[in-house]
Amino acid sequence: MMNRTLKIIGLWSLFVLPTVQGQNITQQQEPFKGVIGDRFNNSKEAWVDPVVAPKGAPNVIWILLDDVGFGASSTFGGLIPTPTFDSLANNGLRYTNFHTAAMCAPTRAALLTGRNSSRVHEAGFSHKWSSFGFPGWDGRIPSDKGTIAEILREQGYNTFAVGKYGLTPDQDATDAGPFDRWPSGKGFDHFFGFLGSATDQYKPDLVEDNAHVESDGRHLSAQITDKAIHFIDRQKKAAPDKPFFLYYAPAATHSPHQLEAKWRDLYKGKFDKGWDAYREETIKRQKELGIIPAHVELPARNPLIKAWNKLSADEKKVYARFFEVYAGYLTYTDYEVGRLINHLKSINQLDNTLILLVIGDNGASKEGTLYGTIKRSHAAALTQELTEEEAVKAHLEDFDIIGTPEATNGNFPLGWAQATNTPFKYWKQDAHSEGGTRNPLVVFYPKGISEKGGIRHQYGHVIDLLPTTLEYVGIDAPVYIRGVKQDTIQGTSLVYSFENGSAPSRHTQQYYYIFGSKAIYKDGWKAGQAFKHDAGGVQNISVVDTIK
Repeated sequence: MMNRTLKIIGLWSLFVLPTVQGQNITQQQEPFKGVIGDRFNNSKEAWVDPVVAPKGAPNVIWILLDDVGFGASSTFGGLIPTPTFDSLANNGLRYTNFHTAAMCAPTRAALLTGRNSSRVHEAGFSHKWSSFGFPGWDGRIPSDKGTIAEILREQGYNTFAVGKYGLTPDQDATDAGPFDRWPSGKGFDHFFGFLGSATDQYKPDLVEDNAHVESDGRHLSAQITDKAIHFIDRQKKAAPDKPFFLYYAPAATHSPHQLEAKWRDLYKGKFDKGWDAYREETIKRQKELGIIPAHVELPARNPLIKAWNKLSADEKKVYARFFEVYAGYLTYTDYEVGRLINHLKSINQLDNTLILLVIGDNGASKEGTLYGTIKRSHAAALTQELTEEEAVKAHLEDFDIIGTPEATNGNFPLGWAQATNTPFKYWKQDAHSEGGTRNPLVVFYPKGISEKGGIRHQYGHVIDLLPTTLEYVGIDAPVYIRGVKQDTIQGTSLVYSFENGSAPSRHTQQYYYIFGSKAIYKDGWKAGQAFKHDAGGVQNISVVDTIK
C-alpha cells in the first residue's frame, strides 16, 4: 500500500511534537573531598578525577552522506556499486523506514541535537540569504539544545568532526569568529572541513579547528579521510582505552560533482539504457533484497520528465554522461569510507566501533534542473532561462568538462533524481514526500549486534540517532551542559529494534516542514501538502500515504 494516495484537506491540526525526557545528574564541578585545616600539616589534599566513559563503551562513528536518493546505492537495491556500504550492511542491519528532514541543514541540526529542526532554529539554513528573523528560522542553534558531541565529550569521549558542518551562521564564519557556533563551540575537540552548505571539491573553503586553511589540491573526500585517521591515531596513541566519537560528513555527493578521471570514467556506457530502465531494475532489486514489499508498484514517471526512449541521441549522450559521473562519485565516496573502515580494522578498533551510516541527508537533488548543470550560474539554471535544445547544445560544447574540477556547478538532470529515489516520488526539499525524506540507515557493531544482514522496517528519523547512541553506550541525556539547563530530547532510541526485527515502532509520530512543503506522520500514515512551482504553474498537492 506504499503508493496508495488519496486527496485530503485540513489535517494540520494533527501536528504534535514527540518528546522523550532525558534524565541524568547535573554536570557540575566535583566537590572538594579533602580537608582544609588551619595549617598545611593538618590539611588533606584531594584532586578531581577525570571523567571517564562507561566501562566497555565503544567508539562511535556517524557517517552522513549528502544528496543521495534511497535507490542509488547497491546497498539498498540501486545500480551504483557501494561495496563498503554493502559490507557494513551485510554484517549489520539495514533500516528501510528511516527518514531525514528533506534538506541538509535541517537534517544535520536535527541529527546532532536529537531535536526537530525548527525546535533548534534550523527550519531553513544558517545562511544570511535564507534565514529569517523569527524563532525556528534564525539558523542559530541555542545552547539549551546540546549536541551529541557536547554530551559525549562531558562523558569521557574525544570528539572529532570532518567534512560538511553547514550550521555556522555566515556572519560568524570568518577567522574573527565568534566561534561558539563553529564545531569547536558545539562540542568537537577537532574539526576539519567546511562550514557552509556546499563547496568546491578541489578548491574547498576549508577550515581546521578555528581557522581557515589552504587545501592541498587533492579531492576533499581524500583530505577529510586522512584527517579523520590522523585524529584517531593521535588520540589512540595518547589514550589507547579512551573511546572517540567521529562525525564523518563528506561533501559527497552534493554538487559540484567533481572527481578524478579514473572515477568519473569508471562507468562509461553503463547507464546508456537511461533513467526509466534504471527505475525498473532498481525496484526489482529492492524487492529481492527485502527492502520493500513485493506488492509495491513503481510510481508513474513525473510529468516534467521525458521518457528516455523519446530523447534525441544528443540528449541521451549528455544525460548519460552526467549520471556516469555521479555514479563514479558515489562509488568513490564509498571507497573513501572504506579507507577509514580498513584503518580501524588495521589498528584493531573496528570490532569495538558502533557505526551509524545514513546514506543521504535528504533525497536526490532536484537542483540540477531538467537538463543538468556544468558551469553556468545556479540562478540561471533554476529559472530555466535556457530551452532544452539550448541547454543540450551548451552541454555538448562543454561535454569533456562534465565531472572535472572545471565543472564548478556540476549536477545531474531531474530524471536521474527521480531514478535514484526509486521507489518514491519527488526529491530533495519536498518534505511532504518520501522521495525527499526517506534515506537508508545502516547500523554496524560486530561486537554487540548478533544478527548479520538483518532488515528492519521500524520507523525512524534522524532525531533518533542521538538517543540511540546514548542508550547503547550507557549514557543518560544530561539535564545541564556547561551550566545550561537542557531542553527535552525529541528522538526515540532505536536500540529496542537491534535484536528484535518484529518489534512495533516506538517512534509513532513525526512532523516535516521545508519552505511550505509539510507533512505529519502518525502510526504508519502520513498526510502531506506542498505548493509546487513548475511549468504548469502553482499546484496545491495534498496526499495521504501509507508508509509502513
